[in-house]
Amino acid sequence: MLGKLRPLLFILQFVVVGLAAAFLISLAWPGVGAHLRDGLRGGHPASTNTSARPAFEAPAAGPASYADAVAKATPAVVNIYADKTVTERPLAVFPDPILQRLWGGMAAPALKRREQSLGSGVIFTSDGYVLTNNHVISGADDIQVMLHDGRVAHARVIGTDPDTDLAVLKIDAGTLPTIQVDGEAPRVGDVVLAIGNPFGIGQTVTMGIVSALQRQLVLSPYEDFIQTDAAINSGNSGGALVNAKGELIGINTAMFDRDAGAQGIGFAIPVRTAKRVLEQIVEHGRVVRGWLGVEVGNVMISADSGLPAAARGAMVVDIYPGGPAAQAGLQTGDVLLKMDKQPIIDPAGLRTREAEMAPGSKVEISGLRAGEPFHTQVVLAQRPTFRQTTPRG
Repeated sequence: MLGKLRPLLFILQFVVVGLAAAFLISLAWPGVGAHLRDGLRGGHPASTNTSARPAFEAPAAGPASYADAVAKATPAVVNIYADKTVTERPLAVFPDPILQRLWGGMAAPALKRREQSLGSGVIFTSDGYVLTNNHVISGADDIQVMLHDGRVAHARVIGTDPDTDLAVLKIDAGTLPTIQVDGEAPRVGDVVLAIGNPFGIGQTVTMGIVSALQRQLVLSPYEDFIQTDAAINSGNSGGALVNAKGELIGINTAMFDRDAGAQGIGFAIPVRTAKRVLEQIVEHGRVVRGWLGVEVGNVMISADSGLPAAARGAMVVDIYPGGPAAQAGLQTGDVLLKMDKQPIIDPAGLRTREAEMAPGSKVEISGLRAGEPFHTQVVLAQRPTFRQTTPRG
């Protein structure tokens, strides 16, 4: 019986020794098992379950410098000096109280003085068309433009658009560097650079991000501002807001009052609007806009209305007598939801879309009247200036 068990005991001894050796080797070289398995599979690493433990990807780091973007954009940004004559008629003041009561309100001889407005501008075409803010050059008798290379050129006004606070100037200074325009809409969080001439100290670059889009400040009928925390100061008006590649995304225009404690809240006109205004002024001498003939306000759509959340619409609050909307039968209180089957998001969006259409265009308007759907067609007219017509009320 013992003779029959000896071969089995011999084999068992070798198994125990082998297991002990494997244990010691695994302690000294933890990865040997996987290495041997990979070798048996032809050298390919063992597969892992990536879905169970996704790999972490670190965000790409931003550039250490924006000097290339600045070098690309600054040659097309100019300083603007607008001089105008201001007439003042001070009141006469008498030292004697009796004479002051009798003659104190009498106007003294008119006095004239020169006043200079500082601003910035952007060269859009190589033959010298420059875009700036209307408030920079409004009422100016003489406008001088200082180029990036130090040359100074006299500028003439081609046209202005107070509704967007933009103006187009023309200078003759040979072939000029132009700004490259970004073809894509900016996003909140994008890095931006503001370039201009703050307080007349010379061309300056500040950096920030896009803080918000489609801001309305109720400064003019057409507002779709880019908000940024890049520093914008007096003198930056009309300058360039560019992206991290040096491409123009907006024209710096306004800032919140620093005296009110606001910091890092500046606004720029989107380049899409600015470019369209420039093209219209160069072609027609003014901006030609389509017009519905209504005043609209915000409206809230209830959650159980069945309407898409994006289709908030615009409510008709007033109608111009004899205008396109009046002729089409629109009524105050109508909620306008679609124009040519495209949703109307808000009043500002509706004003922008009608302005971009040519006078004479026929558009289909869909909406709600007293809760009931309605459809009508409106033939747009050319938008008049405010002093030419007055809405009811």
